[in-house]
Amino acid sequence: MNRFLRAFCVLVGFWTATAAQAEGWPTRLIKATIPFGPGSAADVVPRLVFERLAAELGQSIVVENRAGGGGVVGSALVAKSDPDGYSLLAQSSALTVAPLIFPSASFDPTRDLASVFMIGSGANVMIVPKERPWKTIQDFIADARAKPGSISFGSVGIGSAVHISSEKFRYAAGIEATHVPYRAGPEVIADILGGRIDLYFCPLATALPLIREGQVRALVVSTAKRVADLPDVPTPVEIGLKDADSEIWFGVFVPAKTPREIVEKLHATGERVLANPAMQASLKKLGIEPMAMKPAEMDDFVKREMAANLELIKAAGIKP
Repeated sequence: MNRFLRAFCVLVGFWTATAAQAEGWPTRLIKATIPFGPGSAADVVPRLVFERLAAELGQSIVVENRAGGGGVVGSALVAKSDPDGYSLLAQSSALTVAPLIFPSASFDPTRDLASVFMIGSGANVMIVPKERPWKTIQDFIADARAKPGSISFGSVGIGSAVHISSEKFRYAAGIEATHVPYRAGPEVIADILGGRIDLYFCPLATALPLIREGQVRALVVSTAKRVADLPDVPTPVEIGLKDADSEIWFGVFVPAKTPREIVEKLHATGERVLANPAMQASLKKLGIEPMAMKPAEMDDFVKREMAANLELIKAAGIKP
């Protein structure tokens, strides 16, 4: 047998083994990593989906929070896991930011992770303590510009989606402000309610009850269009800020070399879960709108976002 025939036989054997592996998948417990602390939107949203996904797959999915580095720690863990379909990553827009900020990030999202399905996207809303004097976003901007460096803003970590919303707005508005990173959303909310920080670009679902109860004041939404639940709150575009809009998205990923047959099976199951009217209603209550994409489309989307965010990071001087 010549070497070309031997190589062909090896490839055939590999393809056959991969197909058999995908056909039987899943046969055991699946582990899903959320690289943020419990209680944040990046934790609550995927947990909702994973619960139903497990039922559809007929296998349990155990979810573990591995916070740190704006999502880098948990994401790197999955990126280095065995590509066998039993390690999932629930990520947010932070995936296209944090690895660019932290020089120690030991993985590249475009090289080491494969997209599976997009859960959806939503708005962040800028909330401030009710005791602050700002009644409108114009009041806030004028005061912040008059007192450079006097404003502090919270996030769920450097490179997180809420951090990048804050930085885009700050840079576009010409404001100097101090970033205060936390490990999880509830900690930021506690300090907003206590008046210890000035603002937080909070995920809509978390912010709505606080706004409606009068515990905080909403000044601007992060998206290009107004949010139905907050019809009186303007967008960055409406107050004349260019390139200040942003939205938070949530998606599921696996290690890059996971067999495509498994990726496609997981994608189809995820899409079926998300198409369920009850799931759509639950996500809508959390302020999440559908954002359907094929795995290849998601891969391209991540690459484009990383390129755009790299420009912002350089321009705004964002550092770890």
